[in-house]
Amino acid sequence: MSQDITLQQIAEGVPKTLLYASDRDIEGFQRIIEETIKLREAHRNLQKMVKSFSTSTIQRT
Repeated sequence: MSQDITLQQIAEGVPKTLLYASDRDIEGFQRIIEETIKLREAHRNLQKMVKSFSTSTIQRT
C-alpha cells in the first residue's frame, strides 16, 4: 500500500506560508514532526505488544 511520491509532488504540495516561514517557525514545525514520528512508532510498538500479549494469553487458556 506504499505509494511512491516524487520530490516535485512534495514541493508542489508545500503551502506558501511554509515556504516563507521564519527559521523559528520551521524549527517549531520540525519539532512537531519529530514528536509525531515518535508517537507513531510508539503506537506501532503498543499494537505489537497488545497483539503479542493477546496471542500468548489465548495460547495459555
